[in-house]
This record gives sequence, structure tokens and C-alpha cells, in this order.
Amino acid sequence: MDFQDIEGAITDAFIICSGTSERHVAAIADNICREFKVLGELPSHIEGTTLNKWILIDFQDVVVHIFQENMREFYQLEKLWHNARVINPE
Repeated sequence: MDFQDIEGAITDAFIICSGTSERHVAAIADNICREFKVLGELPSHIEGTTLNKWILIDFQDVVVHIFQENMREFYQLEKLWHNARVINPE
């Protein structure tokens, strides 16, 4: 079964990205929030901003995960949704 075929899925899309440091992860999160605000979208929930090792930003239809590189390698979230359709941002 494809993730996108699941009725009542928790979100339409996940964005998973990484930064090279705590400061970089925080800057990515700030920029994403700023860009979504321009589109009229505010997050319903943000967590992880105290340590900036893994920040989760929930925009309801889109959930963003921003990791430090070593945390992304450790948790490997991509494996949880390995059957989902991958969209290349380019």
C-alpha cells in the first residue's frame, strides 16, 4: 500500500532536511516559517527549538523535520515511509 493511499493520513507531505550545526538547523527552521507565513500558513506546532538537533514544524498538511546530519543518520525517518512517493524539490 502506498502511503498516499491511506485514508485519514496524518499529513499530505513530509519535508525531511538537514543542517550542519545547531545554528544552521535553527536558521533553516526560521526561514521555512518565514516563507510559509508569506503564503498565509502558520505552524500549528513547533518542537525541538531548545536544542536545535531535530526541529519538527507542523503545518497540518505539511510536516517538516529538520535534523542535524548525525541525528538524521541515526533516526533514518526516510525508512519509515520508504514506499511513499518522493518529490525532488528541483
